[in-house]
Amino acid sequence: MSDESDQHQQGTEPAPLAARRELAQRCQAVTEARWFALTVFTVILANAALLGVETYTGVVADWRYWLKFAEHICLAVFTVEILLRLAAHADRPREFWKDPWNIFDLAVVLCAFLPVVRENTTVLRLLRLARVLRTARFLPQLRIVLVAVARSLPGTLSFLLVGALLLYVYAMVGWVFFGTSDPEHYGSVGRAVLTLFLLMTLDGIGDAVRAGLEVSRWSLLYYASYVLLASFVLVNVLIGVVLTSLEEARELERDESRPAPAGPEERRRLAQRIATARRALDDLERDLEGDPDRDPRLARAPLTVGAEPTLPAPGGGP
Repeated sequence: MSDESDQHQQGTEPAPLAARRELAQRCQAVTEARWFALTVFTVILANAALLGVETYTGVVADWRYWLKFAEHICLAVFTVEILLRLAAHADRPREFWKDPWNIFDLAVVLCAFLPVVRENTTVLRLLRLARVLRTARFLPQLRIVLVAVARSLPGTLSFLLVGALLLYVYAMVGWVFFGTSDPEHYGSVGRAVLTLFLLMTLDGIGDAVRAGLEVSRWSLLYYASYVLLASFVLVNVLIGVVLTSLEEARELERDESRPAPAGPEERRRLAQRIATARRALDDLERDLEGDPDRDPRLARAPLTVGAEPTLPAPGGGP
């Protein structure tokens, strides 16, 4: 019989799989340590500070070498971090790609090594700026907010379509009523849309109402209905969409924090352990049944877990 079948019968794992599992356990212990998260978080903040410092031309001229050296240090730390995270999934590589943050971190680090990106200063700075978003990985509340924003995009697009339609209708009505008397704000549809978009924040609504009353008293109904729909109804709808997405993001975060069910590999190992335990119990039972010094009445008695066998009385009685 081959070594692989012997290992399968004995409930042990092949050497390569055992080595990958040991490597994954050690790297996972490092990546899940508190000091590791604090170190990476500190380096991300340092990288953001370096980006801010590089906006001052005088500081860059005096400290160009040290700023470049600090940037290489940050890139080296991020590279080591992503390698450790990859090694932590050595025994289960598919789990690494299921996490969107792992893909984002890997893309940000790999792009820094591409020749085209390294030669383009603007793209390289935008890439370094994207590293700041990695702070969400270490801040659960910020991660929930970002996930909520992403999940609210479909509802937000619908809100934008309704808002654009509302702006266009009121801009056309405003052009019809105020295009001649107030060409600076309603001389065209584009100017009318810009004016109404600024009025959506209620900034300057008093001046707009006074100017409209000089044209017609019906302008009061125009501005009142617009403020009611644009500033109250639409904004409240947007808030409701965001709050619903935020609650969904919290539920998703709670679901991810729960322990995952055992996978096929874990179930296979558990079945092997159960089979090994059953074989050991069978061997023990055969040894007890084949012991010549053992009382035959005791051998025939069934074994009950947690109960002791009843020994015969000294006089041979019951």
